[in-house]
Amino acid sequence: MSKVTYRRSRRPGCLTIILILIIIGMALLWLHDRWNGKLVPGSKSTVGESRKWGEDAFPHMTETWSEGRGETKVIRIPLRGMILLNTEPGLFGSVSAADLARRSIRRATMDADVRALILEINSGGGGITASDILYHELLRFKEAQPGRKIITICEDVTASGAYYVALASDKIIAHPTTITGSLGVMIQTLNLHELGQLLGIKDVTIKSGENKDLLNPFSEVSENQRELLQGVVDAMHTRFKHLVAESRNLPADLVAPLADGRIFTAADALEQGLIDGIGYWDDALATLQQLLDTEDVIIYRYEKGFSWRHLLRSSNALRPSVWLDTLQTPRLMYQWRID
Repeated sequence: MSKVTYRRSRRPGCLTIILILIIIGMALLWLHDRWNGKLVPGSKSTVGESRKWGEDAFPHMTETWSEGRGETKVIRIPLRGMILLNTEPGLFGSVSAADLARRSIRRATMDADVRALILEINSGGGGITASDILYHELLRFKEAQPGRKIITICEDVTASGAYYVALASDKIIAHPTTITGSLGVMIQTLNLHELGQLLGIKDVTIKSGENKDLLNPFSEVSENQRELLQGVVDAMHTRFKHLVAESRNLPADLVAPLADGRIFTAADALEQGLIDGIGYWDDALATLQQLLDTEDVIIYRYEKGFSWRHLLRSSNALRPSVWLDTLQTPRLMYQWRID
């Protein structure tokens, strides 16, 4: 009787093939993150300049052709959602829209070939300091090279802190359905004092002064503390009104009654001098071409490539302490909200 001999197949199994493909894919992504080769048609690497000037001064981003075939270089920069900077990295290394906008503005500032920016804003505002920083970055862009221009096209909402940012523009164009305005300041937090009493929760705070636990969610807000906070809000509101009057070339006494937090339709905003026109993308582009005195325009946009460093850091966003801190921290806001 013959003996049957079985041999283990030396061909790689499905699991082995999958592991090999994963390793190859990770290696390609690592190489792309390190050298950012021109893997996308119309893209341009910025790694060399990032290493020369530093990542924060000259952010490493991919430059992608958007439209046009001229010689005058323009960058389109979106700003959407809540305006908050230095936020914790999200899953897969994502950053806030405001952080990405700041990086894009800095990238454009350092590129001597960039003649103009188109801001595409759809935001109800956000942090007061974040809005001011973006406004300042836009001014730096124009100061870095003579003749540079900025135009803002407003989408659904460009209100409060988002309008503050738009004040750095040479022209503001709103869609016919845009909501804008809300020229005001607020401090908002939660007060859980009565709920704590109901649940038998007692706050224990050891502090060095009467106002050290200002806006403690488990303590009542005294009248003196309200006056202190109102003074801060009024000071920031005065600055906001001054910038509106200065940037829009409006008399201060005309801006004051408009800056009570009310919102405006595009038609109302145009009538009050808060915007320069009503239209769409083509109208905004035509306005920019007039400012630049040329129709020979090519438009690019920036994209942030995949980064293993940000992916590894993204686990921080999953920590409960990050979310708890976000909920507990009072914010001084240029923010329009629908409740």
